[in-house]
Amino acid sequence: MLRELHISNLAVIADAKIELAAGLNCFTGATGAGKSLVIGAIELLLGLRSPSDMLRKGANEGRVSGVFDVGDKRLLKQIEAACDLSLAETGGEVLLTRRLFASGRSGVSLNGHPITLAMLKNVAETLVDVHGQHDHQYLLRPSNQLAVIDEFAALVPLREKYHAAFTELSEVRRRLHELETGTKLREQHLDFARYQLKELDSAALRPNEYADLTARAGVLNNLGRLRNDASTVQEGLSEADDALVNRLQAISSTLTELTAVDAALAPIANTVKEATIQLSEASYDLARYLNRLELDPGELAEVNERLNTLNRIVKKYGPTVEIVLAKHAELAKQVTELERAGEDTTKLTAKLKPLAAELEKIGRELSTKRKKAAAELRPRIESQLGALGMDKATFSVDVRPSEPGPSGADEIEFLVRTNPGLAESPLRKIASGGEMSRIMLALKGVLAAGDRVSVLVFDEIDANIGGRLGSIIGEKLRSLAEHHQVLCITHLPQIACYADRHLTVRKEQDKNQTKTSVRMMDGDERIEEIAEMIGGHRITETTRAQARELLETAKSQTKPAKRRKQSA
Repeated sequence: MLRELHISNLAVIADAKIELAAGLNCFTGATGAGKSLVIGAIELLLGLRSPSDMLRKGANEGRVSGVFDVGDKRLLKQIEAACDLSLAETGGEVLLTRRLFASGRSGVSLNGHPITLAMLKNVAETLVDVHGQHDHQYLLRPSNQLAVIDEFAALVPLREKYHAAFTELSEVRRRLHELETGTKLREQHLDFARYQLKELDSAALRPNEYADLTARAGVLNNLGRLRNDASTVQEGLSEADDALVNRLQAISSTLTELTAVDAALAPIANTVKEATIQLSEASYDLARYLNRLELDPGELAEVNERLNTLNRIVKKYGPTVEIVLAKHAELAKQVTELERAGEDTTKLTAKLKPLAAELEKIGRELSTKRKKAAAELRPRIESQLGALGMDKATFSVDVRPSEPGPSGADEIEFLVRTNPGLAESPLRKIASGGEMSRIMLALKGVLAAGDRVSVLVFDEIDANIGGRLGSIIGEKLRSLAEHHQVLCITHLPQIACYADRHLTVRKEQDKNQTKTSVRMMDGDERIEEIAEMIGGHRITETTRAQARELLETAKSQTKPAKRRKQSA
């Protein structure tokens, strides 16, 4: 529900904070006081109205804010999806703000986060239905009328079943078309993938092989130098007459003898001894290395040939061995999938017929039940219209075949005839705001329990009607308010007396400026307001008594146990 509406610097409203209640909220006031401006502010907030020329004269900035309490988790998810924001931590509170500036620019935010006008309109459609400005209403769109019929007839599970079958069949057809139209191309891809895979299989690359071969080639290509230089070093260590190891052994022996004279030389003697041992071992290792260092011309040729193969493969599929190995795995998977595609075509073709038959069966059942629901809905709506002073009006639901789509194989259009002698025409083409509001009230009265919009706004609903019909409309609005929060502008006391919250819109002169204020009427003030609606500015005890009688009559018709069932 819309808990609070704040209007700042909008036309003749300088600043107004309007607290609303669950149930029926009625706005009254003299003609020209600005009642329609409250509806205009709501439409501006919801993105249903252009902000041009609505800024209060002399103001740099205007603003309309609305605080909504949304208790329905499904609605919250729809709002989150519409504006790409998380509302999990808000407790269901949604703050919409629309700002307009003297420059002509405007801005929109939800819970302080900027959103686009398109996002705002999607959010608004979820929260509020405004009746009186016919091109904005949810029920005027044929696609939504289809959903309304399904909700009215409890066909949502069947429609979801149809949607699942339609999706599966569409996916099978898409996949089959893709396979059939791409057969030749797939075969070409398969041949090329097989050729590449065979080439990589033949190369038989291994991780780290390139580095190992490069190192081995370096050894084989420098074998002479390695042998000559290693022999020179080994000879200098232990083979020459003045070999380093021999000289160190003599030095080590002398130092060992001197430690008997001075123990302080022991660490030095040990260091020289260890160095001698290590160099001796190094000489031994070099000798073993030289014994193994044999040139095999065949090995060098093999290594170079293998490196050439690796370089060619890496250059073609690389730029590294690791990437080539990944490419090999990808090609193997691709070949498997392409080979399987031929088998898939046969399997998918076998699925088509039973899936199409199942979809047609569900579609026939859905169409039959929709037509039955349409027939049931007609007399109920016409009965409501008759009670609302439109006893000559007719209503019907045109259910006609269409190309199968996600929601079925039907197109639906609500048709209305408001005057005898005219042909029925689509509901969306009704021109009169008063007629539209009453038709919507009739529809909402029948469809209320299943309607997903929690806030309904009615404007011009009492246009060209008298007091007797006003009482009927008031009673129906209150009945509708058992399931929704209803906001209504009215000139009739017979409607206003049914309000759960009665707000009056007053125009006042402040120096050289005209200001409009909105405040709640209760107790004696409310009696005075309704008395003024009955008799004009000349309020008498008679009009007060009539006001009390209207309020008492409306109160006696209230059913408290059934109230406050709004979904948000």
